[in-house]
Amino acid sequence: MEQENHLRFYDKLVRKAGLKKQVYQNTLDVFQELKLVADLIRFETDRKLTEEGLGKIRVEFQDKGDFEAELRFAADTLLFLMHSNVFEFPRAHDVMKTPYIKEDPNRSFSGVINIYNFLTDSFRYNRINDLGYLVARVFINKEKHFLVEGKHQTGFYYNQFMGEAINQDDLRRIIESAMLYSIDFDLLLTPYDLVKEISVSEIHESSAEMRTRTGKRLGFKFQADHDKAQG
Repeated sequence: MEQENHLRFYDKLVRKAGLKKQVYQNTLDVFQELKLVADLIRFETDRKLTEEGLGKIRVEFQDKGDFEAELRFAADTLLFLMHSNVFEFPRAHDVMKTPYIKEDPNRSFSGVINIYNFLTDSFRYNRINDLGYLVARVFINKEKHFLVEGKHQTGFYYNQFMGEAINQDDLRRIIESAMLYSIDFDLLLTPYDLVKEISVSEIHESSAEMRTRTGKRLGFKFQADHDKAQG
């Protein structure tokens, strides 16, 4: 009996570890592609701005390692973060009800790439209290099929895995949609009552260390909120 349990444990360990390793590698490969596409967008946009005499509008890309990258365009920055772990969707999630997942439940295991929008000045002036907002999450599974969970106004919301492996055209649409979304939403003015008092020590400190937060106006709901509203 002990031998049988050990074999079952070993078999499950190998299969699950192999699956997660495959999903992780797929996500890492896609993230590398995403960085290439983001840098290409930077190059194309910067060239067009220069040709039109608008070189003062800065567009910059920075590869910050295996799991992080930044795309800065004027007042906005997109921060791309790949999570190092693999996740499975909750059983109640809509994707778990699709024929694609029911046919092979292992397809629901996914790596995640998060896309956040920050103000460029938040990084430039090291304003550590400033807020960034999650614009989208890109999920990659063992077949490199993808699902995008995010803001409906961005135009790249996919509530189930696409029928083909993600490619550079898909990544370009996702990145450019996130850029358009970020540009369209402006600063949220801090409520008066939150900034009506300030101490002498805060005045003496640099603006980067002041307790005032800067954030952006939100005009959308996540998928969970949308479903609830529809119910």
